[in-house]
Amino acid sequence: MKKESIYVSGMHCASCSYVVEKNISKLKGVKSISVNYANEKADIEYDEKILSLSKASEVIKPFGYSLLLDNVKEEREKEYESLKKKVLFSFPIALIVFFLMLLEIIFMVTVIPMEINKYLLFVLSTLILLTTGKPFLKGIYNFIRYRSANMDTLVGIGTLTSYIYSAGIMLFSEKAMSLGLPDVTYFDITIVVISFIVFGKFLEARSKIKTGEAIQKLLSLQSKSAIVERNGVEKEVSIDELILGDIVIVKPGYKIPIDGVIVYGKSSIDESMITGESLPIDKDVNDLVVGGTINKSGSFKFKVTKVGSDTMLSNIISMVERAQGTKAPVQKLADDISKVFVPVVLVIAFLSLILWLIAGSPVNALLCFVGVLVIACPCALGLATPTAIIVGVGKGASNGILIKNAESLEKLYKVTTVVLDKTGTLTKGKPEVSEIFEIKKDIDFFSILSSLEKYSEHPLSIAIMDKAKELNIKLTDVTDFKALEGKGLEGNIKGKKYYAGNIKLMNELNISFERSFIDKFTKEGKTPIILSDEKEVLGIVAISDQLKDNAVETVKRLHDLNLKVVMLSGDNNNTAEFIAKIAGIDTVFSEVKPTEKSDKIKELQKNGEIIAMVGDGINDAPSLATSDIGIAMASGSDIAIESAGITILGGNISKIPEAISLSHKTIRVVKENLFFAFIYNIIGIPLAAGLLYPIFGILLNPVFAGLAMALSSVSVVTNSLRLKLIR
Repeated sequence: MKKESIYVSGMHCASCSYVVEKNISKLKGVKSISVNYANEKADIEYDEKILSLSKASEVIKPFGYSLLLDNVKEEREKEYESLKKKVLFSFPIALIVFFLMLLEIIFMVTVIPMEINKYLLFVLSTLILLTTGKPFLKGIYNFIRYRSANMDTLVGIGTLTSYIYSAGIMLFSEKAMSLGLPDVTYFDITIVVISFIVFGKFLEARSKIKTGEAIQKLLSLQSKSAIVERNGVEKEVSIDELILGDIVIVKPGYKIPIDGVIVYGKSSIDESMITGESLPIDKDVNDLVVGGTINKSGSFKFKVTKVGSDTMLSNIISMVERAQGTKAPVQKLADDISKVFVPVVLVIAFLSLILWLIAGSPVNALLCFVGVLVIACPCALGLATPTAIIVGVGKGASNGILIKNAESLEKLYKVTTVVLDKTGTLTKGKPEVSEIFEIKKDIDFFSILSSLEKYSEHPLSIAIMDKAKELNIKLTDVTDFKALEGKGLEGNIKGKKYYAGNIKLMNELNISFERSFIDKFTKEGKTPIILSDEKEVLGIVAISDQLKDNAVETVKRLHDLNLKVVMLSGDNNNTAEFIAKIAGIDTVFSEVKPTEKSDKIKELQKNGEIIAMVGDGINDAPSLATSDIGIAMASGSDIAIESAGITILGGNISKIPEAISLSHKTIRVVKENLFFAFIYNIIGIPLAAGLLYPIFGILLNPVFAGLAMALSSVSVVTNSLRLKLIR
């Protein structure tokens, strides 16, 4: 099965996306399809042996849609420019007609004599109907031939009806008078409604371009060329020509073109465009550099380690695009309504027409029929959720917060408890040996311990090995090495068995030890590593891992968001409690094995808590998967974007409350948009149908219905764009 995200042209409302989705989903070879009206994309999973996208495009072509397989940018620009030309032609005419109409309605002033005005409006309305209004006429044709209705169908039927009625009154005035019809035409409705709606489409298209600016900004980070060193010669090549292993030279002030590892020199790198961090980061030999970041000072050379779609920036862009195209669960109601919306509106419009005709008011019948068709547009409903998601996901990406999909954003909004892994999340993740306490003086205690620890990749083992290098400790070969999960290590050195681990391991081995030293270390937040043989303790090493600088402030901000904060740690209870107390954490689970972390999360979930688990995305994979929403802390080029719903680039813990706050604000905007969309239709349709006329004498002119419809879509998109302004 192949997955592709394809642009769809010709969509003008939520009903359009349903038509595309329904017809392509019927094709043999299609496993799934999701069409997003806001970003005009179809995410298709299909069997390419059975189905081609060109065939899928042919299926929806009769309905006025097509899949853009080539020259996407050109086609979208062409579509936008087409709307712009239509607006420049018809909108000035519509404004003049609208102004003259208001003068007549409000001030009873007629600027152009009625007979001249009638024929002038006939010419203008014919011109606009056949040019700017062509897509609406096509909507009527598609409805008649394919039983497929969308917003264009509604507007087309409404404006064509008012045009035909007015032409009939004008051409057969005597017959109209004999039928009791007033000598009044409604060509202005055709002109103004079509022009206002096309203007609304133009504003909507321009606003949607702004919602997608995050992707454009990310794309602009990509460098076009690089200075590469090949066979001792420097030359400038296109970024596409770089291959794995190439040596690239970066000068001060230049953009780093691609991902790699420094092999010569050092510098200070501005990674703010990727991680959202304002302070430059010092880089030296063997450090990773990321394409799109900026070299602030110093020249260096690096070896290319990733190219093309494997680079960090490409992964981020891909993830953001996928996330912006997904649907949040809250959107399901809007989708379900959109599927039946147009047919229901057509029924309401014809019912209002029939009832007003029965009531003996053909003019009201016409105005209500056209008004209902024009005002009842599902655009705002279709745009309510996806536009907010697009802006929210983009806002997150520009601040180093990668959101996997819309569902993750909505889940984050519902979280009640944040569970934090200790090492590398709350703490700096670089433990250091702070004390060495030798009990048996007649052995090379630290050499034995270091020799055992060199076979482990645990952060505590790395701290011991760093200290061994600092002290120039000579290491010894180890045989029968074994890692004891959650307890420590064992191995043979020169025929003798040694153990290195925690209190639990010593208790299991029935080896006695002095508790006072252990208690002293743990009360200070240090982790003791005990070395023993099969009979007695040989020495103790204390290892400490300091809290991150912004850990305390982060926990406070999580509490400000009314969230409970829990810490999971494999450390002993004293150490874990010490760290938690400093950080201000509510609950601590200590001495928890990696495999037991997910069990602790299940316990919390059974108590009704909705859990966000924060870990490194690799060691904490089981607990991230068990939680309601996983937040992976990624540093350097280790993105780990597939291991969690949310990824924090740069491993900055302060981004956690920012991500949760962003989810709250995004979902709040979604709910506001849905409220506006529903209220608009709940009030607008009855008003247009004339329900208030018998009581208050209020009848909505279709011209104002067209204006309201155009503004409803723009208001929803504009409301979503407010998210770009949040900090």
